[in-house]
Amino acid sequence: MEQIEVYNEIDIIYRIIQGDKKLYELIVRKYNPILYKIGRSYNYNLEDTQDLMQDTFIDAYKNLSQFEGKSNFKTWIIRIMMNNCYRKREKLSYKNEIMQEINEQSNPLFSSKSNSPEQLVQNMEIGNIIETALSKLPDEYRIVFSLREINHLSVAETSSLLNISESNVKIRLNRAKKMLRDEIENSYPVNELFEFNLIYCDAMVNRVMNAIDKL
Repeated sequence: MEQIEVYNEIDIIYRIIQGDKKLYELIVRKYNPILYKIGRSYNYNLEDTQDLMQDTFIDAYKNLSQFEGKSNFKTWIIRIMMNNCYRKREKLSYKNEIMQEINEQSNPLFSSKSNSPEQLVQNMEIGNIIETALSKLPDEYRIVFSLREINHLSVAETSSLLNISESNVKIRLNRAKKMLRDEIENSYPVNELFEFNLIYCDAMVNRVMNAIDKL
C-alpha cells in the first residue's frame, strides 16, 4: 500500500496502458476501501459488494485508455462503481424518495476527535449502530452521505458524480444527517465506518489480477 504514494498515479496508469499489467495491483489496493464503502452504502451485502468491486476494477482496466487524466481518477472509478450499483439496483425496481427542502445550516453529525491507534480499532457495536441507521436511509441520501462524509469527496465532486446541483448535495447531506441523528448519537466517529478489512484486500487483489490475466 505504501508503494502507491511513491509513484505518480497518472504515470502508473500510463505504464499499465503500455502493457505493465502487474502495476494494476497498486490501483486495486488503493481503491479497495473506497469501492467497498460505496457498495455497502447501497445496502449490498459483502458478497455482492465484492462482486461489484471486481466488476468495477475490470471495467476500469478495460477502459483505462479512455481515461485522459482530465478528471480525478478517484471520481472516475467511483462513477464506474456507482453505475454498476445502479444497474444492479434497477433490477429490484425500487422507488426514489421525493426531495424535501431542509435548513442548510447544520452542525456536524460526527465529532472530529483525534483517536489513539488503540481507539481506531473497529468498535463493532458502534459500527453496527451506524450501519443499521444508514441502511434505513433512502438511496439518494445514503449515497451523498457516503461520498461526502465517508469517502471525503468535495461538494463539487459529489455534484458531478450524481448529476445534481451543489445546493442539492448540501440539502441531501443535511437531510441524511438529520435522519441519522434520530438513530445515533452525535459523538460517534464516522471514519471507521464500512472499513474494508485487510483480510479481504489480498483476496480482492487476487480475484481482479487473475481475471485481468485472462483478458
